[in-house]
Amino acid sequence: MTGAGGGSSPYQSETAASAPAGVPLSDTPAAPTIAFVESPVQLLNVLEWAHLSRAGDALTVVVLSPTDPMSRGQLRRVAELARDEGFTVRWQEARGGAGAPLRTVRELAPLLRKADRVVIGDPFSRYVQLLLALVPTKELTVVDDGTATMEFVGQLARGERLVRWHRRGGARGPRELVLAPVTAAARRRLTPSAARAVEVFTSMPVEGVPHGITVTANTFAWTRATFGPPRITTGADMVGTSLVETGVVDADLYTEAVISLARTHGATRYFAHRRENVDKLHQLHIATGLEIVRPDLPLELIARRGPIGRTVLSFPSTVVHTLPLALAGTGVRVAVCDIAPEWLKETASPRAQGFLSGVTGTARDVHRLPRLPSPA
Repeated sequence: MTGAGGGSSPYQSETAASAPAGVPLSDTPAAPTIAFVESPVQLLNVLEWAHLSRAGDALTVVVLSPTDPMSRGQLRRVAELARDEGFTVRWQEARGGAGAPLRTVRELAPLLRKADRVVIGDPFSRYVQLLLALVPTKELTVVDDGTATMEFVGQLARGERLVRWHRRGGARGPRELVLAPVTAAARRRLTPSAARAVEVFTSMPVEGVPHGITVTANTFAWTRATFGPPRITTGADMVGTSLVETGVVDADLYTEAVISLARTHGATRYFAHRRENVDKLHQLHIATGLEIVRPDLPLELIARRGPIGRTVLSFPSTVVHTLPLALAGTGVRVAVCDIAPEWLKETASPRAQGFLSGVTGTARDVHRLPRLPSPA
């Protein structure tokens, strides 16, 4: 099993571009725009936003570093791309011990006070919500963190509290009750007013947009201008999902679906989601013979650089919306297989099936695959 970058192990704790933990990737002067990112996809979409808005050197990106190695490694790589574009990048070990959150807030407070605009990638993040509670900023931009953007806009329009779609409803635990005032304050910050403009920069289809929110289309113009066009191979590639890890889909039924798709379409590679479990990936490799690839960059960049299969197979996920944009004009076909209701675990959120169906149903320029028969 190999990584996208060559012969190195796909299970490295960091990519070759990693710097020592806690070392800023660059100095951080005050800037009128500050972006908070916690995932590689968020940082990629900040670069897309900056390209379209011509942010120039007025942008400072703060990476609120996660703890899992794959996310950290991809973030290091995308951060280097951001530096190459001339942006200031600050690596913040925001989860490095019990005192890290308080230290992070204290260190970032001066930047927040000076910023004219704040860009965030995950309005559901408790960390980002805490930082938003300190923001006196006139302008806010929310960039994509995947399909969750669709749910965020809908919840804001309906006046609901911000809850990720795959979380079950019901009574809130002690942690949620303690953080409820922070979430409520962040929600107020994310609601447009006469004193505050709110922009949503997205490649996702959003409906029922609240009055006062500006929606700007993310067409992946920076990605297409910077990379590719890719070399197209004759086979098919498959895109993995973390629906098993988030408790939505049964692991055994997911494995059966991957086996069926790989055999039917002649897939040779499986691009793993950065949150997929190593043991699950090993089992998939044994069961299917697929080459398991753990990309060192977001898949949109990997696919645009190539090589990439002429057909890309996916379950409902962000990539059914983003890959057709990143690969526009290349002739690559993105094909999506729906999640059957019987694949869902009993513990899955009641909203899961409807949300996943909506992800597939609203995707443009994709091929809908026949639903797979249920395993015996």
